[in-house]
Amino acid sequence: MAQKAVQFSSRESHGLEPPPAGLLRGCSLFLDFDGTLVEIVERPDAVAVDTSLVTLMSRLADKLQGRLAVVSGRSRAEIDALFGGAGFAVGGSHGLELGWPDGRLIAPETPAGLGEIAARMRALAAVYPGILVEEKPFGAAIHYRGAPESAPECRALAAQLASETGLTLQAGKMVFELRAPGGDKGAALHAFMDQPPMRGTRPVFVGDDLTDEDAFAAAAALGGDGILVGEARRTAARYRLPDVDATRAWLALAAGALG
Repeated sequence: MAQKAVQFSSRESHGLEPPPAGLLRGCSLFLDFDGTLVEIVERPDAVAVDTSLVTLMSRLADKLQGRLAVVSGRSRAEIDALFGGAGFAVGGSHGLELGWPDGRLIAPETPAGLGEIAARMRALAAVYPGILVEEKPFGAAIHYRGAPESAPECRALAAQLASETGLTLQAGKMVFELRAPGGDKGAALHAFMDQPPMRGTRPVFVGDDLTDEDAFAAAAALGGDGILVGEARRTAARYRLPDVDATRAWLALAAGALG
């Protein structure tokens, strides 16, 4: 993906300053994926990782001496496959499953009844053909980006399923997800920070969605910072970047500042 020229000026931050180039010195870096490193698309399975992003992530992992993680709503295996084998830590399924480059893995048991949940979501998708149902290792998601008029019905169904099953209801950008209880992106950040090579460093979390707010708060609690990607909103983040292109341009700039 060609990167456009980005001006990191406070005038475009709407109350939040852009992050300084030297912010990553001595830190551990945590990155959301969709909406942060790649643009959000109508179908999650249509996302591709370009060579320049693979190169950038490899450079960051090297400069940070392994203190790099992607923490995403996607599964750990999916992030691993998108990058052709991740050379960094991965917090998948909103932090429910944790994986380290040395092969260490932590994951919960798969909840019962996911097939029935997905079937009921697909029944609604039959009424609104633009709806996409995504089955995950520890949950199921109903995406309504292709049928925005279905938002009230999607919300109601997701709430009903959460009430019936005891699964956690996770709202995101034009998506409602039912997933195994326990864990969030903030808890994932804490878990990674408890282990080497991140232990004793300062966390920086970069993300765009409401699901990233737990991680922004966790980073701040540990003396670090959050960077919001996208439009300004109420947030626990300290800094802001306007879009994916700006985020990738800043990451390249910050990697250079690491020496």
